[in-house]
Amino acid sequence: MSFSVTEPTKGTKWFAGVLVVGYALITIAPLLWIIATGFKSGPDSIAYPPKVFFEPSMEGYVNLFTDRTRATQDMLEAAGEPKTWYDKIAREQGTIINGPSRYGERFLNSVIIGFGSTALCMILGTAAAYAFSRFRVPLKDDLLFFILSTRMMPPIAVAIPIFLMFRQLGLNDTHLGMILLYTAVNLSLSVWLLKGFIDEIPIEYEEAALIDGYTRFQAFYKVVLPQAATGIASTAIFCLIFAWNEYAFAVLLTSGTAQTAPPFIPTIIGVGGKDWPAVAAGATIFLLPVMVFTILLRKHLLRGITFGAVRK
Repeated sequence: MSFSVTEPTKGTKWFAGVLVVGYALITIAPLLWIIATGFKSGPDSIAYPPKVFFEPSMEGYVNLFTDRTRATQDMLEAAGEPKTWYDKIAREQGTIINGPSRYGERFLNSVIIGFGSTALCMILGTAAAYAFSRFRVPLKDDLLFFILSTRMMPPIAVAIPIFLMFRQLGLNDTHLGMILLYTAVNLSLSVWLLKGFIDEIPIEYEEAALIDGYTRFQAFYKVVLPQAATGIASTAIFCLIFAWNEYAFAVLLTSGTAQTAPPFIPTIIGVGGKDWPAVAAGATIFLLPVMVFTILLRKHLLRGITFGAVRK
């Protein structure tokens, strides 16, 4: 029994295109709204009905990056004329800038912890995946299932034991502690994903390299790693997204020195209530590193054409 593949009709293509565009618009609408809110004034951000068209303002970004004090009219007059554009925006809100806020520190902590844990996870995960794929490891299936089982447990179930352990080891509120924790959580995902990619790299490539005089490490470094670049890049994106967005452990284990942006952004308080333009501005800036990282590695998200090139 044979089946013939027919070319889709023009109407089918148009229908599929409309579905894709519609889904994309629905998906991106909340993101666009967050970005737009970052450029609204305080009253516009909470206006009802919501304003789609508004006069852009940098109020949210000024409030995000500065620490301000509510001032009386006498204090504003005593402070003199504003010296910078952001000082002027603060004066219009009846506040005086005291100095920079702590958002920059929290954002830098996210960069250090997120990318640090991702890099460590890729190093350990690639080595473990290669060992499981190429060598005879005793109880391999049991070990792989045990590694995967660590991903099944909800974080809140181990939050208290980890907090007590970190307190005993002096890792509370440290960059090293958060990097090690996120690496441990992401390692199971990286091992399983990377093992699948390395399994599809023909072992004949390595055997040919060994015959040519390469050592096992040289064959791994010069043959396997370039072939597995697709898998490493896509796995790195998933690991970074988890470490970048993680909230529960960041709230429990950090408070000052190593606090990341996710638990800090909700604490942004304005005069008389939540400063939604500043919150939206912080969320917008927080999106950029992961977005840029994903765009830079987008060509690796599709499987490489060399996978499975040699059929057994």
